[in-house]
Amino acid sequence: MDEKELARQVLSGSDSAMRLLISKYERLVVHMIARVVSDDMDREELCQDVFVKIFDKLSTFKFDSKLSTWIATIAFRAALNFAKKKKIVQVDIDQIAFAIDDQKSITEEHDMKLFILKLVDQLPVNYKTVLTLFYLEGFSYPEIVDVTGMPEGTVKNYIHRARLKLKKIVEEQAIKEVALLP
Repeated sequence: MDEKELARQVLSGSDSAMRLLISKYERLVVHMIARVVSDDMDREELCQDVFVKIFDKLSTFKFDSKLSTWIATIAFRAALNFAKKKKIVQVDIDQIAFAIDDQKSITEEHDMKLFILKLVDQLPVNYKTVLTLFYLEGFSYPEIVDVTGMPEGTVKNYIHRARLKLKKIVEEQAIKEVALLP
């Protein structure tokens, strides 16, 4: 089912279409919110609020962009507004020391992905957001511009800077691990 048909069915009150919309875009909403809000209960509540807003505002969506872009925009702005209200403080990356509990598990693919996500979580909100949209969600630069409201040059710059910061963190971690070896 294409996006327009899904939206039409949701607007007509179809419960199955609502469930389909949630299952199709739940991961995107969770990713957008998790990049800004760290508390599990706050994230869960915020995700629910985002889907309520999506259902309330769906009739105003004009399909000028992809539905996923519109949904990501709602989730991103909701997360930023929540962070402002709660006065969530973003910690500078240079102040964080990351310790690896089980060095052997990092070599496994699943654990490596979790490790990388933990590293990404250490980045400033804007860096986490653009990396998540670009690499995890596969958004193009123009789509990221639509979601975040940042100029395209800023998006590209943030992706570049985030990659450099991640590289630096990984290199520092590797040095720490080598120092721990007998």
